[in-house]
This record gives sequence, structure tokens and C-alpha cells, in this order.
Amino acid sequence: MKDLLDSPGSWTVDQADGLRRLFARTGCTIVPLVSNPHVKASGVAVERLAAALAMQGCKTLVVDAGETSPPPAEASALELAPCIERLSQHIAYLAARGLPRRYVDTHGSAARLLDELTRLVPDAQVLLLHASAPDLARLCTGRALRPVVLASDHPEGVKHAYAGMKLLAQRSGWMSFDLLMLAPDRSPRVEPICKTLADCADQFIGASLRAWAWIDPLTPAREAPSASLQALVQAHVELDGPGPHISWQAAHGAAAISAHRN
Repeated sequence: MKDLLDSPGSWTVDQADGLRRLFARTGCTIVPLVSNPHVKASGVAVERLAAALAMQGCKTLVVDAGETSPPPAEASALELAPCIERLSQHIAYLAARGLPRRYVDTHGSAARLLDELTRLVPDAQVLLLHASAPDLARLCTGRALRPVVLASDHPEGVKHAYAGMKLLAQRSGWMSFDLLMLAPDRSPRVEPICKTLADCADQFIGASLRAWAWIDPLTPAREAPSASLQALVQAHVELDGPGPHISWQAAHGAAAISAHRN
């Protein structure tokens, strides 16, 4: 009721506040990872992306809010700061399943959660947001981003990946995507699936699948991220001036994410 009774001038204030929020953190790159409940090893994808970002020299806050991610600690109802765990020099982690919807305002935006997180972790150069397509649309209202879509070589995983691209194209206007495939090494289905998803995105959505990387979920966590994954990540952060490249040994620490998801 208060919104209906507010004076017309309040709309100008709201719009100005939204613009300030949109441009306040231009130095913080957002990497949206579209969650997929049909991909059993989604935690591996989060872990490997975080490791690849660390190798770029980026200090990354992982916000793990997918459908199968762990829920936030009970303390999150009062304060988020105690719930953010520093896993290494370059990686901080927040278990956040269901958390974005707590921050939805009357306009359907959950962007104030990102405001709060960047305030609590001011040194974060990257926010890796692992969340469902609807939650990513709520969190990143008005931002120009290229989401990374998660898929597997299972038919339901492929269908869900396509549905996520379609929803984000319609709701957020995002028309360029990357693809992260989780499948066993040498799976003959991976390349045909990537081509099919790219063709469907182009023909039925008008969107582009820019690049893709392949992760074997059985690859040991201590192995360095693949060249294709590193190239995919670098494309997301290079325009924002990432830190210097560091060695894999120095970057290691992302494997601790797995412990938080089990």
C-alpha cells in the first residue's frame, strides 16, 4: 500500500538508486553459472570454475545457490558475514540455496543480495553465481552478462540447459552464452550435443553459444583446469583487468568446495 501512496517523486529516487547500484561495482566481474539439477556432479563444475578463476589471479566469491547446493547456515537469517568462508587466498564460499528469494523486492529483483555481498567481501574481483535461471534473472537485473550454461550428456540435462537459455533470453535479454559440459572423458555424445544446443539457440531463440568447455567429473581435483576451461574463464574477466596469472599450486584450494557440498 505504501508504494501506491508514495509521491511521484519517489520513482525518480528509485530509478537513481537502481542506476547507482548498476554502476557502483564496475570492477567486480559477475560470472553467472546456470544450475542444472539433472547434472549430478554440479559441484565439480563450481569447483573447477573457481580454480580456473584463481589461476587468472582473481579473488572470487562463490555464491552456491543452485537447486542441489547446500542451504545457507542458520545465521544467514540475521547476518551473512559469518556464513562466508575463506577457503584460500583467492576463494571465498557461501552456501546459498534459496537465499536469493529472501532478497526479492516488490519489483521482483534480488539485486540487493549482490550489494550486500560486495559490501561484506570488498576485495572480491569476481562473483561466481551458481543459481537457477529464474534466480539469476532476479539477481542480475539490468546487467549485460554472458551466462555459462551447465549441461551433461544425459537427455534431461540437455533439455534443462536449453530451457535455461530460453528463459534468460526472454526475461533478461541475454543473447550470448557459454556452455560447460560435464561428461566422461571421450564420450562420443559431447560434441554432437554442443552443436545441437548451439543450433537450437540460434534457430529458435536467436541466441549465440559462443564457446564451450568439457569437464570429466572423474578428473582428480588436484589436476589443473583444462585449457578450454581456462580460455572460457579468461574471456569473462579479461575486459575487467584480472590479476596476474598464478601457478596451479598457488591457486589450489577450490577442492575444499566439495567438502562443503557433502
